[in-house]
Amino acid sequence: MPVHDDGLQLKRPVLRVGLTGGIASGKSAVAARLARLGAAVIDHDVLAREAVAPGTDGLNEVVAAFGDVVDPLGQLDRRALGERVFGDPTALQRLNGIVHPIVTAAAARAEEAAVADGHDVVVHDIPLLVETGQAGHFDVLVVVDAPAEQRVDRLVTQRGLTPEDAWARLAAQADDEERLEAADVVIDGAGDLDELDVQVDALWERWAQARAAL
Repeated sequence: MPVHDDGLQLKRPVLRVGLTGGIASGKSAVAARLARLGAAVIDHDVLAREAVAPGTDGLNEVVAAFGDVVDPLGQLDRRALGERVFGDPTALQRLNGIVHPIVTAAAARAEEAAVADGHDVVVHDIPLLVETGQAGHFDVLVVVDAPAEQRVDRLVTQRGLTPEDAWARLAAQADDEERLEAADVVIDGAGDLDELDVQVDALWERWAQARAAL
């Protein structure tokens, strides 16, 4: 089996990439760059929102499990739901048990459609990839990393969070070391977008060379 210089083992004609990173690490910018280079990017956050859209079985299951968590417009009241699962591992596990299978099935359909459209690199953008035990599900796992203090500053200056809320968001995700240990490739998200693009472009070129050698 061909082995890439980043430890990548090409198991199939289509390269399946898992992309993750801590909040405000630069992951979204990496996903956008990969899409511009030609990858099909499947955003699991979008799929998760669609899974509990008004009128869906997913939303009905969430309501059955957690009660009145719907706003007057029939949409999921995420704040109300958050209050019921925050700090309660059992409740969070129950919620994940409802949403994750729906998202997984939708992602599989999206990947199938991307391959049918001719894409040979499919990137699954999953914020909680490591936390949900999916680290071994891809040919290569890319982690975008940046110092915690810098990510907090981005959340405060760019998204308007208080420092306390920003630190709480970081604490709710996997430990940085846990993500890094799972990574096949680490992209440094501490710099500006130009620096990020250089790293992504170089990685894309290495993937292209590895695929050409098949």
